[in-house]
Amino acid sequence: MALKVCKFGGTSLASAEQFRKVATIALADDDRKIVVVSAPGKRNKPDTKVTDLLIAFAEAKLGGSGAEAVQQSILDRFAGIIEGLELPREEFETIATLLKSRGEGNRNHRARYIDSIKALGEEFSARLLAAFLRKEGHDFIYVDPKEAGLVLSDEPGNAQVLPESYELLRPLRDSAHRIIFPGFYGYAKNGNLVAFPRGGSDITGAILAAAVHADVYENFTDVDNVFAADPRIVEKPAAIHEMTYAEMRELSYAGFSVLHDEALQPAFNAKIPVHIRNTNNPESRGTLISLERSNHELPVVGVAGSSDFCAIFLSKYLMNREKGFGRRLLQIIEDADLSYEHTPSGIDHISVIIKESTFTPEVEKQVLERIRTELQPDKLIVQRGIALIMIVGDGMSKQIGVAKRATGALSDHGVNLEMINQGASESSIMFGIQSGDMNKAIVALHDAFFNT
Repeated sequence: MALKVCKFGGTSLASAEQFRKVATIALADDDRKIVVVSAPGKRNKPDTKVTDLLIAFAEAKLGGSGAEAVQQSILDRFAGIIEGLELPREEFETIATLLKSRGEGNRNHRARYIDSIKALGEEFSARLLAAFLRKEGHDFIYVDPKEAGLVLSDEPGNAQVLPESYELLRPLRDSAHRIIFPGFYGYAKNGNLVAFPRGGSDITGAILAAAVHADVYENFTDVDNVFAADPRIVEKPAAIHEMTYAEMRELSYAGFSVLHDEALQPAFNAKIPVHIRNTNNPESRGTLISLERSNHELPVVGVAGSSDFCAIFLSKYLMNREKGFGRRLLQIIEDADLSYEHTPSGIDHISVIIKESTFTPEVEKQVLERIRTELQPDKLIVQRGIALIMIVGDGMSKQIGVAKRATGALSDHGVNLEMINQGASESSIMFGIQSGDMNKAIVALHDAFFNT
């Protein structure tokens, strides 16, 4: 018998109707032994996520005013879900009591207090889903992360899983019951509740999948699959049905937002496939992310871009003869507490690509002064307003002419290349262009590789 860990995002739990869909999906496959849930998300565009309401409640409590109105909004959301699921009044009273008592908790440490409040969204989702499934006659139980052994570093809002968690969580595999587990948070060794950073519920699901040696980690969201380009930029982008972890990592870095790439790390380390699926269309094929993919017919699986970059360009005659030049340049970057993204170079020139938002005028002045003094370049320029576009695919190394096709498409659409860099693995090519051309470039590259 296979074992599956499945995680449902906020849109999958936004209303009682969505809760019922999640229950149906969980019951459709006996292999779905562990179900991880997020806090209820938006029911429609103008709506507010429960997590945002909880943060607003915590902020109001810390500020000393306005908490009652936000608290009522939170209770109204869950009252609607409880009524729609036809659960007993006691479930609402439990939630109201927990929200009130947590709200009156210790507020001496701001970040810790906010974590304790915002984690209630996932806890309430898990409790209600378990209660609904039990009411319907199914053997599901709510499992508390503390009791299960999800041990995290004591870093509010940025907690990291500790290695001992995996052994502590492993007995869940052999539980006599099927499990509903809240995502997003765990507990430090000292007993403090702490939350993960961005993508927290995805992280919880990946940790549990690794701990119980799951055969697959199913991640249910509100799209049928991962797309080859951002559908807000490209009309009807191609679907990706198979991709590797390496491809997903490259695309996430370049701007994909279906999954936070670091959230997959526990599953990646344990070599567990991740299956992206749609709660609202569970029969859809979805996207399978694994160590390798079988289909290499298309050299490129996706195109992505991000626009918050700038480049420090410097040239110096006989730079390649000057030992340690690159190391000293990057040391100056590091000393300014900056991280670099790429370093395209030639024999007499080098560019360092960094996040533009981190390269403030004050930091720029400090860095350029040191470069002039210590490296004495012949030319030193900062170019702002750069977008990095990536085409990604393991199949690129097996086909000739991929770069030619890409640069030809960009040229045909009037996009000027500032720089180009291909990774050593030949699974990605990066193009540096003007930010204003980013969307046009993504459309051009998508058309070149998927609409021919």
